[in-house]
Amino acid sequence: MTAEVNDERLAGCLTDTTLHATVLHAMGHDLASGLTSAVSPAACRNARRTGEDLPELVDSVDQALAAWLPEQFCTAVPTQLDLATGMLRWSNCGHPAPLLIRDQQPVGDTLEGEPDPPMGLPFLLAGRSRQIHEYALQPGDRVLLYTDGVTEARTRDGRLFGLERFADHVTRATAAGELAPESLRRLIHAVLDTKTSRLQDDATILLLEWNPPAPES
Repeated sequence: MTAEVNDERLAGCLTDTTLHATVLHAMGHDLASGLTSAVSPAACRNARRTGEDLPELVDSVDQALAAWLPEQFCTAVPTQLDLATGMLRWSNCGHPAPLLIRDQQPVGDTLEGEPDPPMGLPFLLAGRSRQIHEYALQPGDRVLLYTDGVTEARTRDGRLFGLERFADHVTRATAAGELAPESLRRLIHAVLDTKTSRLQDDATILLLEWNPPAPES
């Protein structure tokens, strides 16, 4: 589920073995940024359909932006979740890090790490490959992917919504036993609960929850 406008996109695909999901945020609010947010997920989809692994998928987006929109770039977190093992793989391309929720609590900077340059700026990598991170989820773990338009939203009293408040909403929803879709629905409404019900910037939210099937007896 997403709240999405203009220069942000959520690209995803579910197969028998893997969940592929990518949150992208194109820089700017003009026509060029809109084109960037169209080219980037299109390159992601093409890479998945041709069987490319995560590093090659990110490289495909870099190349597509360099070829079609050389002055544009976007931040992103492309992810792959192995449905059987719970192994989460991701690349952080200049984006806010994913947030892990376990046992009703955010787990610090578990999914942090120094981000790579945004997609479309491969020359900043100085000859090295993009970093691919891996983390083994536990059953019931939730992972939040989001853009900074969420944490930079303003509350009714004018304060930033902030990452702490953001995580707290998910934590309380988890503690109350809410299903992931309902938790996300409530979170979106909390973010939009401002004086004008309008965001200062575009916002996209993706909530993943890993619950493997019970082993056969």
